[in-house]
Amino acid sequence: MNRILIYHKNYFFCILGLMLFIVTEGAGQSLTINGGSPTLTITTGIAGGQLIDVVNTGCSLRYSTPFWPWVNWKITVSTSCPDQNFSLSAIATNVTRGTAAPEVTLKNGSPAIDFVTGIFFAFNASCTLQYTASATFAQGHSGDVGNDVHSVTYTFQQQ
Repeated sequence: MNRILIYHKNYFFCILGLMLFIVTEGAGQSLTINGGSPTLTITTGIAGGQLIDVVNTGCSLRYSTPFWPWVNWKITVSTSCPDQNFSLSAIATNVTRGTAAPEVTLKNGSPAIDFVTGIFFAFNASCTLQYTASATFAQGHSGDVGNDVHSVTYTFQQQ
């Protein structure tokens, strides 16, 4: 279980950890997160400037499907982050089975978003999880607005 904590002090913020839940639909398929709790820290900012991005690719997702039924599977992603103040997005890279969706923005309370689709007969398939945290100088700091802690959920289901 990992957590993401976003800490933003004027122009400094970090995402500390990422709580990942893995949900499967039915039997025979599996999802496994490898890589521990990612930490993203933004240490620079420009007053009135553009978003500052920090990327973490330290986690991976390993997945397998059952051989029956003969259907396509997909992995969706969602987050829970009450009082979310800062931006967090995710994308699957280096996908060995299936097709990665474009980068998705994770927002508290949003429905699950397709993350990897078209997975057919995958055994020990994998992808790298790339998280991007963004903040502006004007968004304040965690002392004023609090830290963002994301609980990210990946769900495996028939397409």
